Amino acid sequence: MTAAATRSLAFATMFNFRDIGGYLGLDGRTVRWQRIYRADSPHRLDGDDAAAFDALGVRTVIDLRRPHEVETYGRIPPADGFEYHNIHLRHQDWGEIPYQPEQGAARYLADRYHDLTEQAADGFVAAISLLAEARTAPAVVHCMAGKDRTGLVCAMTLSLLGVRDSVIAEDYALSNAGSERLLAWLRTQAGNDHLVPVPFFSCPAEAMQTFLTELRQRHGSVGGYLRSAGLPADRITELRNHLLTQ
Repeated sequence: MTAAATRSLAFATMFNFRDIGGYLGLDGRTVRWQRIYRADSPHRLDGDDAAAFDALGVRTVIDLRRPHEVETYGRIPPADGFEYHNIHLRHQDWGEIPYQPEQGAARYLADRYHDLTEQAADGFVAAISLLAEARTAPAVVHCMAGKDRTGLVCAMTLSLLGVRDSVIAEDYALSNAGSERLLAWLRTQAGNDHLVPVPFFSCPAEAMQTFLTELRQRHGSVGGYLRSAGLPADRITELRNHLLTQ
């Protein structure tokens, strides 16, 4: 389960948990394995799952959910081995923004991701500032399904590390399988039919590719966006120093 070449890790109560290491980055260096994991919500962890999670040696958990989500569903069970941070990426509830099938899931999602960058810039800076500190690794970044809020933090992190947009988009699309598992599990729960708009549980690579292309058109680069939002340049240097192989 913890082999360096293993990207997706199997849990019974988490459905979209994986390592973002192993990708080619700046100057031919590689993103280090077992430093950042991305996930759906770990609030259900117990028994064998909890033991398997403990074995990863996680030092930091970054929960990107809204406070009411944490209150309603709970948080990862507290443990002595890690720090817990709830960084709320404030944004308009997507339920208030109707999905029109003719626009397609990729366009809808890319637009929502731009909304997030405009409405939650301080949250992205806070999350990536934490990930830049070597002491916080291994870290887990999660939200509810582990694909949108988590997907953006991980996409920005990988971009700062020099990973190509097309590869970032491919990594993002890996959440399709996890989302299907999560949705199937949710449908087994009493009273949960989960008839939700298609984009809420889909991750077309085109959505992330479009978002990154348009963010670069608006801000020059992911780094340009984050620096304009308040991320110090030395934080980017720190991030690269400990997350890329030497």
